[in-house]
Amino acid sequence: MSDEIRPFTIDVPDAAIDDLRDRLARARWPEKEAVDDWSQGIPLAYTQELCDYWATDYDWRRFESAINAYDNFLTEIDGVDIHFIHVRSPHEDATPMVLTHGWPGSVAEFMGVIEPLTNPTEHGGSADEAFHLVIPSLPGYGWSAKPTKAGTGVAWIATAWNTLMVRLGYDSYVAQGGDWGSAVTTYIGMQNLGNVRAIHTNMPVAGPTPESLAEPTPQEASALEGLAHYDKWDSGYSKQQASRPQTLGYGLVDSAAGQCAWIAEKMWAWTDNDGHPESALTKDQMLDNISIYWFTATGASSARLYWESFADFGGGAVEVPTGCSIYPKEIIRCSRRWAEQRYENIQYWNELDQGGHFAAWEQPALFVGEMRAAFAVL
Repeated sequence: MSDEIRPFTIDVPDAAIDDLRDRLARARWPEKEAVDDWSQGIPLAYTQELCDYWATDYDWRRFESAINAYDNFLTEIDGVDIHFIHVRSPHEDATPMVLTHGWPGSVAEFMGVIEPLTNPTEHGGSADEAFHLVIPSLPGYGWSAKPTKAGTGVAWIATAWNTLMVRLGYDSYVAQGGDWGSAVTTYIGMQNLGNVRAIHTNMPVAGPTPESLAEPTPQEASALEGLAHYDKWDSGYSKQQASRPQTLGYGLVDSAAGQCAWIAEKMWAWTDNDGHPESALTKDQMLDNISIYWFTATGASSARLYWESFADFGGGAVEVPTGCSIYPKEIIRCSRRWAEQRYENIQYWNELDQGGHFAAWEQPALFVGEMRAAFAVL
């Protein structure tokens, strides 16, 4: 294994962009859904509208340039190349932080928070609120390598992230994440290999206590209702990805329209929107993220993380100082007394009045505020 850190530039070939447009032009569509809402899935009309925009007006080179404006690297950890963005703050004493995305997200989620987190004095903050940021792509996602053997679940990733941070010279750091990023960040705290100082998550995962089931607070009652809705109507994707990711992957890697619909539906279901996903995220934002999955052909490899680790979302105590920010349209809105059964050293807790599952992406200013407030305490 090499400890080398290699500079990396994202450069999607013109032929791949032409191929995407050709596939979209030749898409074979199903019939319209039999309802007038999203209850059977993403509607045909909106899927066609989004795919038409992707084929005709969307500019991948714009987003590619935006990512390449930051320093991108690859480094090998246990035989797997890990892609990451590394942005050092102009404030040398900044706190090193590793930010971890989830599914169906990517490093695109964090593009709007990089500047205010690394250079707070230019964005309404003070020098002591600065962070050096490391933003990796999960293995099997984006430009990280696709693991060729089983065993690269959240525990492996948490250890790999610690290796990455130390390799970059950060012997002491903090970690943040949501969705799979929450699972990885929680494991970083559970493993506590001696380098992580504190963690923060916008999706703490912990089960209800017997007391809360007997006498739930209004927030807990709402959370239990949301969890029941998720289990009945919104969790089919996870069952498929956790059980047969390879089978699913043939359709996602071959059909641009299919990959688009598979992810865009979650932009509707999991954001804090007014009934339409574009009230939370623009077409360009959604397609920036979807394009990463398409151009890297990671429909199957990203889904395999569910097969590897879906059972590892819960369980295991965290003793390191922990901060939690709870957004109202999160999939699982954990209560503090639930969370305290697992996160034993919660020093920051805040429940916000807007935002959904993709915290940094949907509400970058609020997310930056939470990072500053949380780590000032932690």
